[in-house]
Amino acid sequence: MKILSRIFAALIIIAAAIWVYQSIDVSAVFNQDRKLPIYSVQTEEKKIAISFDAAWGDDRTMDILNNLDKYHVKSTFFLTKFWAEKYPQDVAEIQKRGHEIGNHSATHPDMTGLTSEKIASELQVTSDVIEKITGKKTTLFRPPFGAYDNHVIETCESQGYKVIQWSVDSLDWKDISTEQIVERVTRNVKSGDIILFHNNAEHSSEYLPLVLKSLQDQGFQIVPVGQLIYYKGYQMDHTGKQCKL
Repeated sequence: MKILSRIFAALIIIAAAIWVYQSIDVSAVFNQDRKLPIYSVQTEEKKIAISFDAAWGDDRTMDILNNLDKYHVKSTFFLTKFWAEKYPQDVAEIQKRGHEIGNHSATHPDMTGLTSEKIASELQVTSDVIEKITGKKTTLFRPPFGAYDNHVIETCESQGYKVIQWSVDSLDWKDISTEQIVERVTRNVKSGDIILFHNNAEHSSEYLPLVLKSLQDQGFQIVPVGQLIYYKGYQMDHTGKQCKL
């Protein structure tokens, strides 16, 4: 009889534990302190942003700028220090044509393996080089390889940066066709998306005009990242989307 009573009591405890587990948002408990960069923005306006990471090569930069001009589009270019130092004339031309310039680190490292001091240094020396050419400090940062953790985001924010990811990856750096890139970008794009391109991607001269025309035909207004994101009065959801309060 005692054994049955103990079994019955154990079953009650198990049932209670299951009820508690099902009654709370477990993912929220474990992720409540997780920091996220900005992947996209919740907006009722039909606006999106396109961005270009520049770390290696500049053979196609002028062609990209000419295509952006042709479609009257302003974009955001995330530059590394070594790229900006090697191609200062392109940095100046990007700004001259009205595009936004963001920070992509000095040496393109995995920032999650760096100390706070080193992260701050990567940001500062890159911003200094860009400011010397353009007269403007950088305030947007895209982590190399998209690698981040709480430490990276907190350190960047302490330096006055918004950390920017992307919600649509063109995969233009991979060995895929122009048609595949256009399809990836234009098929499921939504208002508030941030699209990732690279300035020296092999097929950029072919895919970019097609992408820009398709997006505009769908009624999207294409703006720089800094004109899409919120700077106050927002909260982040679990996907990294900024939601206005």
